[in-house]
Amino acid sequence: MSITQDARESGTTESNTEALSKAGVSIWLDDLSRERIVSKGLQALIAEKNVVGVTTNPTIFASALSKGEAYDEQVKELKSNGGDVSDAIFQITTKDVSDAADIFHDVFVESKGYDGRVSIEVSPELAHDTDATISEAKRLWSTIEKPNVMIKIPATVEGLPAITAAIAAGISVNVTLIFSLERYKAVIEAYLEGLTQAAAAGIDLSTIHSVASFFVSRVDTEIDKRLDAIGTDEAKSLKGKSAVANARLAYELFVEAFGTERAIELQEQGANRQRPLWASTGVKDPSLPDTFYVVDLVTHGVVNTMPEKTLDAVADHGDVKGDTIVGKYDEAREDLAKLSSVGVDLDEVTDLLEREAVDKFIASWHELTDTVSKALESA
Repeated sequence: MSITQDARESGTTESNTEALSKAGVSIWLDDLSRERIVSKGLQALIAEKNVVGVTTNPTIFASALSKGEAYDEQVKELKSNGGDVSDAIFQITTKDVSDAADIFHDVFVESKGYDGRVSIEVSPELAHDTDATISEAKRLWSTIEKPNVMIKIPATVEGLPAITAAIAAGISVNVTLIFSLERYKAVIEAYLEGLTQAAAAGIDLSTIHSVASFFVSRVDTEIDKRLDAIGTDEAKSLKGKSAVANARLAYELFVEAFGTERAIELQEQGANRQRPLWASTGVKDPSLPDTFYVVDLVTHGVVNTMPEKTLDAVADHGDVKGDTIVGKYDEAREDLAKLSSVGVDLDEVTDLLEREAVDKFIASWHELTDTVSKALESA
C-alpha cells in the first residue's frame, strides 16, 4: 500500500506533497520570477505544497523577463544610472534571488540550513572557463550575501576545479548538468577536496552545503528516440527505463561515496553530505505518468526540483509509494546493461546531453540579454 493510500484509508488528510516530504524528499520549485515574489505566490507554495527551496537558470530568467511589467521599475532605474546590459542582468537576477532567499529564511532556520535554499547560476558562457567561473561564483556569493543561497556551477570538465575552489572558499554550491555516473563521481571528489581545503583554511564546514543536480528526463528523451530508431521489440521494451535507472544508481553511488573513511572524517568535522538533486523532472513523453520522475525517485535525503506543472500534478494525484530507490540497484544495472545489447551507447548519450545542455543555456542567456537590452531601450 502506498503512503498516500494508507493516509486516505486511515481517515487522515495528509496531502501528497506532505507524504513526499515525510518520505525524505525536499521539494524545490524549478522556477522564479519577480511576479511570483511580489504576488506572494512563493509563500503560498511553501504553505500549501511543502515547497522548501527554489532553483533558477538562464531559461527561467529569460522567460520571467519577457512577461508582464514586474521588472519595469527596476529597468528604468538601471537605465537612469547608465548601467549596461550585463550589469542590468546581474542586478535583476540577484535581486530576485536575494528576495526569494528572504522568503525562505524561516525554512532555512527551521531546517538548520538543510533546506530553504535558492540557487543562482553563473553565466553558462563561462561553462568551459574555470577561472572565470570561480570569479563569477565569488561575485554572486558576495553580492547576494545570504547564507541560504547556492551558486550553480556546471559539472563540465572545466567546472570541476571551480567547484572545488568555491567550496574551499566557503561557498555553498549547486552542481548542475550532471548526466553520467562517471561525471557524478568526479563531482563528489571535487566537493570532498573542496571541503578538505576549507577545513585546512579554518572554515566552519557546517556552514557549507551542496547539492548535485542529476538530470533525469532528458536521458529518456534521447535514449528513447534511439530505441525507436532501432525499432525492435526488445529495444522498444526498454523505453522509459533509462533515466530512472541512471538516477537510482547515482543514489547508490552517493551512499557509497559518503560512507568512505575520508567522507566520514570530514562529516565528523561538521561537513554536510552533498545531497543528490533530481533535476529535469518534468515528463516529456505523454505515454508516461506526469508524476513519473517524482514518485519513482523517492528516498530519504534527496531533493526533487520540479516545474510548477509537475508540482501541481504531484499535489493532485501523485501516489507516493514510499522508498522507490533503495533495493532497486540490481534492476537498474540490468536495465542499463540492456541498452548496450541493443546498440545504445550510454556514454555517448550523456556526453551529447551535456554539450546540448550547455548550448541550450547559452542560447537562453542570449535570449535574456536581448530581452533586457530591448527593455532598457524602451524604458
